[in-house]
Formats: sequence, structure tokens, C-alpha cells
Amino acid sequence: MIFDDKNFVDDLNKKLKKGAVVSFVTDTVWGVGCLPNSEKGVENIYELKNRDRSKPLILMSDDIEHLMPYIKDIPIKAKALIKKHFPGALTLIFEKSDLTPDYMTSYKNTVGIRIPNNPVFKRLCEVIDGHVLATTSANLSGQPAATNYQEAIKNVGEHVEYVFEDYNHHCKGLASTVALVLDDEIKVLRQGEVFID
Repeated sequence: MIFDDKNFVDDLNKKLKKGAVVSFVTDTVWGVGCLPNSEKGVENIYELKNRDRSKPLILMSDDIEHLMPYIKDIPIKAKALIKKHFPGALTLIFEKSDLTPDYMTSYKNTVGIRIPNNPVFKRLCEVIDGHVLATTSANLSGQPAATNYQEAIKNVGEHVEYVFEDYNHHCKGLASTVALVLDDEIKVLRQGEVFID
């Protein structure tokens, strides 16, 4: 796997710090991402997708501990959901902390977090500085999201620094469920693969 090459990883981290965007497989669909604290990287994502600036990016990582600094707190009901569905196809939206930049959340006071259940994405997060990516799906706005390596290359290949192979760890092609968690109220905003009872 390319992430085992130290020289490549060093170069990748340098490029990400300068605003590079990468594309990768997850358990749901293919994504694009940059470092959360790279305003240039976030700007590049909005430009390459022609994405509406009112639509925020979400934060993804391989471990909840890396995402905790970006949110204020996790209500009790949400802790149960995290225990049951992380890693997996569930995006939870919380009140964000001061660490989460306004430019990646469309100046909203909330941020979505997710931990995809995919070993290739997990390995990518393990090697990047900070272990967190600001992400969205790998497609131009209005297009279907990429569901395999070839579609990711076709959709965003010319606009990103790297499209990483999936090493036969394919995505399912189903979007994640998105739920807003404020206090102890949970509201499903988009029904995806995960059903919340």
C-alpha cells in the first residue's frame, strides 16, 4: 500500500499543508478531502466541485478521539449511536468547537463527523498529520457520487493531487445517514444505510 512508503507520506503531508486535495474510497461512496485547517484546500474543494458555499464539508477520521477537539461535546444519546455505528455509514452533526474553521462549515455553528468503515481510508488517516480530513463526495455538484476508482478518476482526477487506489476494498455505493444531534434530541436529516431507532 502506498501509505507504507515514508517518502511518499512525507511528500503527501507537505502537499496537504499547501492546500492539496485528495480522493479516496470510503465504505459508502468515494470522497475528496483536504486538511481542515487549510483554507486553500477547502476553497479548492468548493471550486473543483462547483459546490454551493452554503453546503458545509464534514470531518472524517479513523478514530473518534481525533474528531473530539472539533466538537463541543457528545450528548448521552449520541454516545450510544457512536458506540453502535462508528465506524460506519452514519454522519452525526454536533455543535462545533472553536477549532473547527467557519470556512469549512459554511459559517454554521455545527459540524458533521464520521468514521468510515474502510481499511484504506483508515490507513490514509493514520499517516496524515492530524489524522482528520474535511471531506465531501467525489463528484461535481449535481452528478452522482463516484462508486469506484474509475469513476473517481473521471469525476475529479484532473482536479486533485491524488486519487488513491481502493486495493479491492470497495465502497457499497449507499450514502451515509445524516443526523443532527443537539442536546439529547436526534433528528435524521438524510436517511441512508443506517437506520436509527
